[in-house]
Amino acid sequence: MLERLNKVYNVGLYIRLSREDDDKNEMSESITNQKSLLLQYVKENNLRIYDIYIDDGYSGTNFDRPNFNRLMNDIDLGKVNMVITKDMSRLGRDYIGTGNLIEKYFPEHNVRYIAVTDNIDTFLDSSNNDIAPFKAIMNDMYAKDISKKIKSSLKAKMKEGKWVGGRTPFGYDQDKNNKNRLVVNVEQASVVRRIFDMCLEGLSFFKIAKKLTNEGIKTPAQYYNFEWRNNYNLKYGQWHSKTIRDILTNQMYLGDLVQNKRSKVNYKVKKVIKNNSENYIIVENTHEAIIDKEIFYEVQKRIPKNKGRNEKKENHLLDGLLYCGDCGHRISIQSRRKKDNRCYTICNYYRTNMKQKLCTTHSNNYDELEKAITNSLTEICLNYINQDKIKDSALNNLKDDDKINNKKELKIISNDLKQINDNLDIIYIDKLNKKITEEQFERVKLKLEKELKIKQKKYNELNNNINNTINEESRNKIILEYINKFLSMKELSRELIINIIDKIEIFEDKTINIKVTFSNNY
Repeated sequence: MLERLNKVYNVGLYIRLSREDDDKNEMSESITNQKSLLLQYVKENNLRIYDIYIDDGYSGTNFDRPNFNRLMNDIDLGKVNMVITKDMSRLGRDYIGTGNLIEKYFPEHNVRYIAVTDNIDTFLDSSNNDIAPFKAIMNDMYAKDISKKIKSSLKAKMKEGKWVGGRTPFGYDQDKNNKNRLVVNVEQASVVRRIFDMCLEGLSFFKIAKKLTNEGIKTPAQYYNFEWRNNYNLKYGQWHSKTIRDILTNQMYLGDLVQNKRSKVNYKVKKVIKNNSENYIIVENTHEAIIDKEIFYEVQKRIPKNKGRNEKKENHLLDGLLYCGDCGHRISIQSRRKKDNRCYTICNYYRTNMKQKLCTTHSNNYDELEKAITNSLTEICLNYINQDKIKDSALNNLKDDDKINNKKELKIISNDLKQINDNLDIIYIDKLNKKITEEQFERVKLKLEKELKIKQKKYNELNNNINNTINEESRNKIILEYINKFLSMKELSRELIINIIDKIEIFEDKTINIKVTFSNNY
């Protein structure tokens, strides 16, 4: 033992600080204090410093730290044979990792470890060394507790409608004066609007991505400068279908904050998993919208029609709209045959499960099918226009009366909500001024909150009714425009077709069920 204590030591001073601040250019006061304490200890004990290793802003539960790794490398090379930290928690807060270092790694490499304020020295026969494992567990529990508090704090901010994420959604920046608020990035927002417009024109994700790539439009990866996974979006400025889909389905563009979509497995593991949608934290109207609600929800209806379309040489009018009426799976359109210049449909479920005979071919000559469907669609549209003229005159007056009454009631409830909130403020001030007891405050508070909840629910219902009526009228107007355009066109466009047809079901007995976007099934 004496020989071990008298040997020449090359000391590695290890200093670590975990903090939320991302500014790693300026060392914090706590780093300075640790450094001062360790230098004083080295001086008092006549030790020789090989190097000082500092990790500022790194968690103790993660051992993948740049200067910690450098220290381990120097130990492996035999350059360092003594490690000194302020206390054990500076080495790490994961009791398994810390225990492995102290009990196995350091002894195997003949390294003496000292934690100054914990009075731990692995080369001394001391009772302090015996309680080192317990200290490691306590440090781990502290890290777990801190992790819970941070998660709780972040979720509270999310529920308040505050942005707490890292990278902002494409189209938005963090407000320079308020990091918890999003502001529109004008340049990116124009790209987002264009992507939505192209989807409304009937372009698939692949075609939208290809068009943006060919025009040299900067990708999100280029804006945010991603430098991992050999990112082709960054290296070559190539847009991807998945990026287009993510943008088109992002509710954030409505001005709503959608957070808590992902979470870490636990406080020790970096792996991130996707949360179920019911666990998302959504707060409406927290920032400026880039996309109108009407456009956004219209696009959501289109997405299943454009999803997974085969980008082949020949584009068919009914691509992505055909479904098997018997099994519910998609019906695809096969390539045109050279011998007779025909193409046929086939049920995808049958095609992938031929041996099991889980469905049948549902084979139809596509050209004949398209002609039959467009002819039927013409009849449907003509019938709809005639019916619409009759019912409009009867319903318009009723709708106007309903809207007026709803708006009047909405105004009354809005005043009631304001009064209840004012009363809550008054009783809270009365409690602070000790005009009422805690018991009286709680009783009145519960009563007012119950009333507030009922009124708020009624307010939301009325508001939704008014918005739905307006949206329905607007939607009907757009549909009529599409129908009139459809009836007047000699050559049909895919844009018109996907605006009028929701889906087409084809049964084995050749029955066709056309589901349109503006009325019941035909």
